[in-house]
Amino acid sequence: MNKLLSDLEPWLRRWVNEELENALRRCNSHLFTRFHPLENQAEVETSSCLQLMFSKKVLPSTLFTASKIADMDNNPLQLVLVDQRSPSTSTGDRVLVPLGDLSLYPIKIEIVVLNGEFPLGGGETWSSEEFNQNIVKERAGKRPLLAGELCVTMRQGLGLVGKIEFTDNSSWIRCRKFRLGAKVAPGSYKGTVRIQEAITEAFVVKDHRGESYKKKHPPMLEDEVWRLEKIGRNGIFHTKLSSQGINSVQDFLKLYVVDAPRLREILGPGMSEKMWQITIRHAMTCVLGNKLYSFQGNDNCVIILNPICHVVKAFIDGQLFLFPAASDDLSVQTKYHIQSLVRAAYENWNSLQLFEY
Repeated sequence: MNKLLSDLEPWLRRWVNEELENALRRCNSHLFTRFHPLENQAEVETSSCLQLMFSKKVLPSTLFTASKIADMDNNPLQLVLVDQRSPSTSTGDRVLVPLGDLSLYPIKIEIVVLNGEFPLGGGETWSSEEFNQNIVKERAGKRPLLAGELCVTMRQGLGLVGKIEFTDNSSWIRCRKFRLGAKVAPGSYKGTVRIQEAITEAFVVKDHRGESYKKKHPPMLEDEVWRLEKIGRNGIFHTKLSSQGINSVQDFLKLYVVDAPRLREILGPGMSEKMWQITIRHAMTCVLGNKLYSFQGNDNCVIILNPICHVVKAFIDGQLFLFPAASDDLSVQTKYHIQSLVRAAYENWNSLQLFEY
């Protein structure tokens, strides 16, 4: 018996010591939670594995008051619930969470406005307290900063944001930018794991009066020429172009195709080479549509043009040539003749016939 007790003594001592240490650790944790509730809450919150996300968090760099907020493709904003433990940082690849208990009931989501500087340092985690502290409210005497359908019902891990719009610009806060945020409405979610809030990228909000001066991306043929980058409305370039009858984006592109040096000369040395390249690149993104126009010279040559004077087809002595591939099969003389027809078509544009095909 003495030998047995002697063998058990070291094990008993270790067991007693471990139990005492565990008891002390639980006691200290309780005291820390009691006297430091905010720090403990932040630690728990930032360890959340569930997160709301905007499916497209990059919005247009400039929004306007009284205009419906949409994504870069002009579609309504969409919220998704994702699992942060997914290895990918891309929303499209992350794991949605319409599973288990979360799929049994809808969750109410609130849409709010955030300071564009949040989160500081560009971090991807924050506490609910930090998020709420960065919510931007309206200025004194103003309407609520965000108007419309500010409550979203999320079902099966997905929620579509309705029509929302800003009522005030962002020039009055220090960084001059806002973000949109989304958080779970109080009392809507019964789970034990915190759902981290969603945020968009930062953007500028301007008064809707400035929208009439906004550039078009992409521009349309019928848009006024000042909708192009680097051409200001009623500015010097706009005035020079208008004096030459170049009033629309289509007018601008037709002259660029037919006689680019002439267009460059009209704009003058005040437009730098860098500005010129920016304007041309923007203009060339124009939506051309499907209309084609025919023009016949004094011989048996007929050319078919798109809306900006590019040759699409040519009928020469009854033979069809498709462009630009046909350029390699034509003689220098024929190419020159076609170029002269293009210039003649440009100068007589209003007499061209729509080409039926």
